[in-house]
Amino acid sequence: MSLLRIALFTDSFHEVNGAAHTCRQYQVFAERRGLPLLLVHSGRETRCFRQGSVITLELKRSQASFPLDVDFGFDPFLWRYWPRIGEALAGFKPHLVHIISPGDFSVLGACWAYRLGIPIVGSFHTNLHEFAAARLQNTLQFLPLRPRQAICQAVEQACGVGLMKYYQIPRLLLAPNPEIQQWLERATGRPCRLMRRGIDLDLFHPSRRDTEDGVFRLGFVGRLMREKNLRLLVELERAIIDSGQTQYRFVIVGHGDERPWLEKNLHRAEFTGVLRGEELARAYANMDLFVFPSRTDAFGNVVQEALAAGTPAVVTHQGGPKFLIHSGLTGYVAENDRDFIAKATSVMNEPEAHRRMRVAARQAACAASWDRVFEEVWESYSVCLGLPGHKALVLREEPLRSENAA
Repeated sequence: MSLLRIALFTDSFHEVNGAAHTCRQYQVFAERRGLPLLLVHSGRETRCFRQGSVITLELKRSQASFPLDVDFGFDPFLWRYWPRIGEALAGFKPHLVHIISPGDFSVLGACWAYRLGIPIVGSFHTNLHEFAAARLQNTLQFLPLRPRQAICQAVEQACGVGLMKYYQIPRLLLAPNPEIQQWLERATGRPCRLMRRGIDLDLFHPSRRDTEDGVFRLGFVGRLMREKNLRLLVELERAIIDSGQTQYRFVIVGHGDERPWLEKNLHRAEFTGVLRGEELARAYANMDLFVFPSRTDAFGNVVQEALAAGTPAVVTHQGGPKFLIHSGLTGYVAENDRDFIAKATSVMNEPEAHRRMRVAARQAACAASWDRVFEEVWESYSVCLGLPGHKALVLREEPLRSENAA
């Protein structure tokens, strides 16, 4: 018997987003548990190195890459690494290939898995179809409302169809929330299991709070992009001002195209840029309310991090974050923009209820753990391979099929 060997191809690893953060935590988990993992992703230079049981193949994207987001792109010439990836797979001999979103690295991983006859598991991390529509909405501002909405809706539907074609490739799918799980099963005909996200409960902790100046801080952490619906924060500030509140401040953590507009239109706001580690944990702990107006996030890692820091959150009823909030206990799930503003201002005006929410937020977050998340992922691998549940981490050694066998 030997340990199950997994090859993970991810289009995002060093970047600042939920999928990249999850993949980094997966690497840490595999190292700590001594689980054989081949990790293939982009990097500043092309290199291959080993850390414990994890082998990493970093491949530098070419200058022909075009941006898909503020900090990562798609390289149409990534196929030049086809032989090198094949050598890495032949040496590693994975039993299963795990792919992420339909980007350049994951597509290469899927092609190699198909060629070698290796089962594929695919995890869904990002609502790319909704992102595309939201960003196009911003680009087409010069058009009248009705045709603009029609075009964006058509693009969202077309992208959704393309996504589902991609997610028909894996044998088994992993989804970040029950809503997407049901959608994927219905649209692809593939079995789908939940893959939630964990939290570093030692890093994100209420004890890191070091500011008590009477200012109520409303915070946001994430990419400052159109799909995050961040312009609602300006409407929220107007409501705060109209209510007579003066002791408040917005703390905006992250970077992106919306920052200049927000800097111009928010009167009392601090823009920190991207924060990591203890600086980020301290920022969360010093917030009094986390405001997350996004309607497109599949999970919402940042919401869970805020809760762990003892910061209640207000989120929308669209997307994955609503599954993280016990409305009225650890924050609120708002039904629309007006309700979002009303819920946020109500927290500011009810100090005793706010204090209870801070305690409940931390308690709720303590149920999450990265180890538990990835143990369930390995159980999903065993399901994909038709193994008994108790053999989730082991498998009889078998050679890869030859390239011609596929």
